[in-house]
Amino acid sequence: MTPALNKAIPDFEALATGGVKFTPQAYAGKIVVLYFYPKDNTPGCTTEAMQFRDNYDEFVQAGAVLFGVSRDNMASHERFKQALELPFELIADTEEKLCHMFGVVKNKIMYGKKVKGIERSTFLIDASGILRAEWRGLTVAGHVEDVLKAVKALKKAA
Repeated sequence: MTPALNKAIPDFEALATGGVKFTPQAYAGKIVVLYFYPKDNTPGCTTEAMQFRDNYDEFVQAGAVLFGVSRDNMASHERFKQALELPFELIADTEEKLCHMFGVVKNKIMYGKKVKGIERSTFLIDASGILRAEWRGLTVAGHVEDVLKAVKALKKAA
């Protein structure tokens, strides 16, 4: 079931770097930012991760926790996280359960071939577990600032 705006997100469990187990209940009371990206160590994904990293303290001050999500395995995530000194965890969605749940698996054309890939997307979940905003098929430039503004607005409204 794909989460719908202004509705509670479905229950799920996902494993992240640092031995963290993510469930919506585990983060009840906190604003959650889930950002889906195609692949570790690629130019756009590296830039996006660094922008979230560089704004991380502001997200925390606004009461948010950040999680990056891709289909890469845990070892790849750990290397990516360490190389970029990311202060947040990365969810390894190797079976694409979360990617399908959030509807971010898309057919893409790469080098003239049809491939199934992850559409760069971000989801903002409020402290009550309600999906409050989503950005789909986004471009990296300016995106993190947009998400941060939305998080701050949510915190003010709480």
